[in-house]
Amino acid sequence: MKIKKAVIPVAGKGTRFLPATKQIPKEMIPILDRPMIHYCVEEAVLSGIDEIVFVTSTGKEAIENYFDRNIELENFLEKNGKIELLDKISKIGQMIEVVTVRQKEQLGLGHAVLCAKSVVGQDDFAVILGDDIVINDIPVTKQLVDCHEKHGGSVIGVMQVPKNETYRYGIVKGTTVSDRTLKMDGMVEKPKPENAPTNLATPGRYILKNEIFSALERIERGAGGEYQLTDAINMLCSESQVFAHEFHGKRYDTGSLEGYLRATVDFALARDDLRATMQEILKNGKGHQ
Repeated sequence: MKIKKAVIPVAGKGTRFLPATKQIPKEMIPILDRPMIHYCVEEAVLSGIDEIVFVTSTGKEAIENYFDRNIELENFLEKNGKIELLDKISKIGQMIEVVTVRQKEQLGLGHAVLCAKSVVGQDDFAVILGDDIVINDIPVTKQLVDCHEKHGGSVIGVMQVPKNETYRYGIVKGTTVSDRTLKMDGMVEKPKPENAPTNLATPGRYILKNEIFSALERIERGAGGEYQLTDAINMLCSESQVFAHEFHGKRYDTGSLEGYLRATVDFALARDDLRATMQEILKNGKGHQ
């Protein structure tokens, strides 16, 4: 079954970016001239995804509007001869089909994914966390799709982290089945370094078989009184095949100020029109007087 749908949970409050997120969704905060969410949706498009399901909450309407057409703005740009900008804006409105569902209570990532059940239907699907950006020539979701097509089953994207940082992540355990791929026995949520089964962490990319919904409906509330996707994945590991694939790419945790700053610097250095300016800023550490 081809993976044509992606669920992107965006219902969180974005408290680490207050006060900016008091009125603006965290996912709409720009890295250079694109909001964070643009990079995640672009990754989905380049991975063969046809439809995005945003799991939203009150105050997140700007995300859906961003991927809609803005005819008034398009007409203004055309009238004023700003054809290059017009081309950029119109392409955003044509990137992909978007559906939104509401998560009326923020009860965890597992609950957010379950909210998308009626829209996903019987399909297998991707999950992309909107505050994790991964840059690679082959998009990380496409890498997981390829692994899914090779091995079947659900596929969890993982990356190596320093052993002393395992307490910050979900850590997978399992048996190697091919290069960079494990058949999972389960996941351990934020283990102490001495208890971590591996140093392979889950930063927020998944290909999930539709059976995940049955598992999500059966789990009980876990850490923080929330329904944890980790618990449902562990249930799947005992009932069917789940794989962990170590993806290629550089990951930025743009849900934190530190990760957001690193992404801003690196993305500017990667652009021909901004590289010299960013290099000057980094060298001198001062703005113009």
